[in-house]
Amino acid sequence: MKILVINGPNLNALGKRDKSYYGTKTLAQINTLLEKEAKNLAANIISFQSNSESEIIDFIQKTAPSAAGIIINPGALTHYGLSLRDALVDSALPIVEVHLSNIYAREDWRAKSVIAPITRGQISGFGWRSYLAALQILVGELKKEK
Repeated sequence: MKILVINGPNLNALGKRDKSYYGTKTLAQINTLLEKEAKNLAANIISFQSNSESEIIDFIQKTAPSAAGIIINPGALTHYGLSLRDALVDSALPIVEVHLSNIYAREDWRAKSVIAPITRGQISGFGWRSYLAALQILVGELKKEK
């Protein structure tokens, strides 16, 4: 079972960004933890990060046909990425939205997600553990549906 793990703008800078919001782990470290957990769940992940919405859309269009689900941290695209939203809808895959920080406890504009309404659910505020929880839940849901 292939799960796409997609990270949007600025997530390549994890480990350097404001640690009070984003923690100390790098994206590479999070991906390593996800790969280990995916193996335990009899799944595999394909990780992708870009600061460009168009590159993320191209990735989704290219890889979604062979995937079972998507975990996405859209970064700032959460709030205005309408073309990203359309690509996710067109994938017809189950999606879980992830955020490291609690987007509802920060600036008001962060609380609006254009992605959340098309997802199975959203996990935010648990740092890198949000990704692991998303993987466990999504794989569990996919196995239940088989």
